[in-house]
Amino acid sequence: MLALVTGGTGLLGSHIAEQLRLRGHSIRAVCRPGSDTAFLRSIGAEIVAGDVTDREVLRRTCEGVDAVYHAAARVGDWGPWEGFLRVSVDGTQALLDAAVAAKVRRFLHISSISVYGHVDEAGRVLDESAPVGVNVHRWSYYTRAKVLAERCVWEAHQSGRIAVTVIRPSWLYGPRDRATLPRLIQSIRDGKLKIIGDGTNRLNVVHAANVAEAAILAAESDRAIGEAYNCCHDGVLTQREYFDAIADAIGEPRVTRSVPYRVAYSAAFLMECFGHLFRTRNPPLVTRYAVWLMGRRCFFECRKLHEHLGWRSTIGYVEGIPAAVCDVSAPAPMRPGAVLPSRVVASAVSDA
Repeated sequence: MLALVTGGTGLLGSHIAEQLRLRGHSIRAVCRPGSDTAFLRSIGAEIVAGDVTDREVLRRTCEGVDAVYHAAARVGDWGPWEGFLRVSVDGTQALLDAAVAAKVRRFLHISSISVYGHVDEAGRVLDESAPVGVNVHRWSYYTRAKVLAERCVWEAHQSGRIAVTVIRPSWLYGPRDRATLPRLIQSIRDGKLKIIGDGTNRLNVVHAANVAEAAILAAESDRAIGEAYNCCHDGVLTQREYFDAIADAIGEPRVTRSVPYRVAYSAAFLMECFGHLFRTRNPPLVTRYAVWLMGRRCFFECRKLHEHLGWRSTIGYVEGIPAAVCDVSAPAPMRPGAVLPSRVVASAVSDA
């Protein structure tokens, strides 16, 4: 099989490409000029220089492809709406059109559990039956773009143009993470990281390799056609346990300082207002999305993926977190165009 992977230089995209190669498939990857393609080249991927919004590049790239794994998106929760719209929405539509024209058999779209909106209710558990776009924060452009991108994908499927499956990951981590883990590690080393609330809330954190396995299972299963699947945790992990595991792995004291959820959320809202009022390019110290991500009391479940496709996490937290931390030897500088939501609370959007 020849698979086209977008977002292949990102955390999840690189793991999808890696898992496909382990299964003997050929890989073609669309990568922005100047991006680091060393890993993709090391596994024998064919690199096509271009942008996901360039329709001519996509037309040529989709020729002969059996399945598309679309992981490219504008990530982060700061920046102009136009950037999110161009990459995440217009780029998805352009890729769909190219895939349809090339008669690609399957289209696997990487979405996010963020599409459900910023729900926060103690003890509430959400699955794929939950409505999307509920209580979306003002200026939460990442979430809005993901909702619109999914709409494009479902319209293409429902019109009979192409067979589609959607995977909705949560907070990704793993080897080759050059955004989230380095920031968390540095914040712990600097003694700046704080627990949101009491730290007992369960986090939706998932290893990128586990999501990659789920994506391939779904793309190769007829049962998964027309379905959306949450792929959002590898078991039970609280906010405090996650921070403890990272601190232990780097030999630093565990995080003990905390801030009440409501205090952090209100402060983040004021910072966002200031940032938008004065059109600041850099993100505020903390955003409501980051606070919600870390401190939310609801939980997203992925039983449907287990029941339909037999998916189980191959890599658990006990072995996965230390290995991922070990892979990140030092915080890396932000790549051009990347946006992280906070200097204190790290970003955890699905990675593309």
